[in-house]
Amino acid sequence: MLDTFPEWLKIPAPDERALKEMQDLVKGLSLHTVCEEANCPNVGECFKSRTATFLLMGKVCTRDCGFCAVSHGKPMPLNPDEPQRVAEASLKLGLKYVVLTCVTRDDLVDGGASYMASVVAEVKKLNPHARVELLVSDLAGNLEALQILLEAPLDVLAHNMETVRSLYKPVRPGALYERSLAILENARKSAPALVTKSGLMLGLGESPDEVEEVMKDLSNAGCDVLTLGQYLQPSPDHFPVKEYITPAKYQAYESKAYELGFKLVLAGPLVRSSYMAGSFA
Repeated sequence: MLDTFPEWLKIPAPDERALKEMQDLVKGLSLHTVCEEANCPNVGECFKSRTATFLLMGKVCTRDCGFCAVSHGKPMPLNPDEPQRVAEASLKLGLKYVVLTCVTRDDLVDGGASYMASVVAEVKKLNPHARVELLVSDLAGNLEALQILLEAPLDVLAHNMETVRSLYKPVRPGALYERSLAILENARKSAPALVTKSGLMLGLGESPDEVEEVMKDLSNAGCDVLTLGQYLQPSPDHFPVKEYITPAKYQAYESKAYELGFKLVLAGPLVRSSYMAGSFA
C-alpha cells in the first residue's frame, strides 16, 4: 500500500447531523446502503444531499472480491418487505432518481433477478415519476435472468467491469472478463432503448493501454455511460493500491472515452459508479 495520500483525495469531514438523519431513516426502514457497507468516501456528501444507493438482497455477498468492503459469506434470506420499504424510502427522500445495487447472490437460481425486478416495479408504482438505475452483478452469466431485469421498468442498467482483463483473477476471482462484458452487450441487443452503464477502478496496477482496451471493449458492446475513479483499499487485508491516479490522467482518460463514442463519461479520483448519478441523468 502506498504511504503518501495525495491532496486531491482528501475530503472534508461529513456533516454529522445530516449523516445521522440519513442513517436513522435507512435503518428505520430496515434497509442497507452500499454507501455505508462499501465504505464509500462520498457518503457524507451524498447523505447531506439526501441521496443514497440502496443495497438489495441483504448485506452479505456470496463472493469474496479483493477490492470490496462488503461482507461475504452465507447470505441472508430475501426480505419480502424490502421492495415496499425501498419504494417508501424513495418517496420520503423525495427522490427523482433512484439508484439500486445488490450483493452478488450465486446461491439463487436467477441471481436474484426476479426479486430485483420486483423492487424496481414497486418503486415505479409508488414513485412513478422517478427514474431508476439498477447496478447488477454478472448473474453468473445467466442471460435468462438478465432478460427478467430487462423487462422491468428500468431506465438505466449498470454492470461494472471494475478493472482490466489481466487483473480479474487477483481482484475479481469469482468473475470472468468476457462474462461481465456479455451482460452489457446482451442488454444493448435486447433492450436498445435502455441506457447502459459501467465503471472502472483505477490504481490497481493497470497500464494505460489496458484501460484503453476495456474502454474499447465497452464501447463496442454499446455501453453508453462510463465512470472512472480511484481504488481505495478498504483494509490491510484487501488488494493494495498500486498507484494514485492524478487528476490530469483522469482528464486524458475522459477525453479518450468520448473519442471512443461514450455518451457520458465521469472521471475523477472520487468518482464512484453511482456518485451524483441523478445529477447527470
